[in-house]
Amino acid sequence: MNAAAHLLDDPRLATLFAALARTGAETRVVGGAVRDALFGLPPHEIDLATTALPEAVLAAARAAGLKGVPTGIEHGTVTIVVAGTPFEVTTLREDVETDGRYAVVRFGGDFEQDAKRRDFTVNALSLTPDGQLHDYTGGLADLAQRRIRFIGDAATRIREDYLRVLRFFRFNASHGEGGFDREGLHEAIVARDNLSRLSRERIRAEMIKLLPARRAAEVMRAMSQAGIIEVLLGMGYPARLERLAAFEASRGKKGDAILRLAAFSVLTAEDADRLRDRLRLSNDEHARLVAAARTLGPLHGREAPPPVSHLREMLFLAGSRAACDALALAFAESGARADDPQWLAAAAYLDETPAPVFPIKGADLIALGVAPGRRLGTVLKSLQAKWIRAGFPRDPVVVQHLLEEAVRGKE
Repeated sequence: MNAAAHLLDDPRLATLFAALARTGAETRVVGGAVRDALFGLPPHEIDLATTALPEAVLAAARAAGLKGVPTGIEHGTVTIVVAGTPFEVTTLREDVETDGRYAVVRFGGDFEQDAKRRDFTVNALSLTPDGQLHDYTGGLADLAQRRIRFIGDAATRIREDYLRVLRFFRFNASHGEGGFDREGLHEAIVARDNLSRLSRERIRAEMIKLLPARRAAEVMRAMSQAGIIEVLLGMGYPARLERLAAFEASRGKKGDAILRLAAFSVLTAEDADRLRDRLRLSNDEHARLVAAARTLGPLHGREAPPPVSHLREMLFLAGSRAACDALALAFAESGARADDPQWLAAAAYLDETPAPVFPIKGADLIALGVAPGRRLGTVLKSLQAKWIRAGFPRDPVVVQHLLEEAVRGKE
C-alpha cells in the first residue's frame, strides 16, 4: 500500500466517496492531500476531483443527508460537510483562456488532462477510492528527490497564472530540498515584473504561507537575489531573517510569519506602513509590526540583551507581544550565537513574566485631593515614571508612599 492510501482510513472520506458514488461518475482525492501524505506530512485539508457536474454533486450530497454548499460553483467547486468537516469537490476542468490572473474554464472528464493543467508535478497526483495512485506528470520521481518542478513548460505554466512564481518559492520552502529546478527559477525571474499585476491580497496569502516554512530564510534570500523581493516588498534583509529563524529554532519555537516578516523587512514604523499597503495586511498584523518596530528602537545595535529592569519596562510600556518581538529582532541584529544563554534567558523571562500593572488610578489621586483636570494627568504621569524608576513595586506601603509624595508635589 502506498503512503497516500492511509488518507482513505478517514471515515468521513469514506462517507463522502459513498455519497458521490450515487452520481455514477469517478471521484478521486487530488492535490495537496496526496502530496503531503506521500511526504509524510499531515494534510491540512482533503480536496476531491470528480467527472460529475456540480449540480449532480450537490444532489448526491442531499440524497445522502449531507450539507452541500455551492462555494465556487461557477468554477465547478462545491463544498460538502461531513461530520462537521468541509471537503471541496471540484468538477474536472480544462482551461479555455488565461491572462496570468484569471482563467476561463470548461468542465472536462479526463483526469490526465486535469492533472496536466496544474502547476507542479508533486501537486498533480490523484488517489482513487480503492487506493490506486495516479501520476501523469512524473510527480513521484520529483517527490522522491523533493524537487519542485513545473508541469511541462515552466514559462507556459507561469503565464497562465503569475501567482505560480510565488508558489514555486513557497513549495521549495516547505517541501523542497537542495537547489531550485533551473528552468523554474529562470522563468520565475523572467516573469518577476508581472507579479505587480496580482492582487495584493493574493500576494499576502502566499507570503504568509511561505514565511513560517522550514526553508523560508534560505528561500527568501534566493528571492531577494532574484529581484523578486524588490517587486513584492521593496526591500529585504535576508541575514536578519536567517538569524531570527535560528533563534526560533534554538528556543523550540515554530516559525512565526509576522515576526519573520518584521525581521526580513521592518526597521521602523514607516516600514510597517509600507508593508500594510503592499500586502494589504490586517489591522492587527500592521499594529504588531508597528509596535515591534517602536519597541525595537532603543535596542538597535546591542550585542547583549538588556537587563531585567529594561525588560520589565518593555513589558509594561509595550506589552508582552511587542516586547518579545522586539527582543527577537534585537537578537537578529546582534552577532550573538543562536544558543547564547543570555539572549535565551532574556527571551524566557519575557515569555514567562506577566506585564506589570500600574497599581494607581486617577481615582486614588482624586481621593487625596487632586482635582480632576490637567494637573491630575500630570501628576499621574509623573507618578508612573517614579513607579517605573522604583522597579515596579507592588508592596502597598511603598506604593502609598509614592502616591503621597506625588500629591505633595515632591520630585
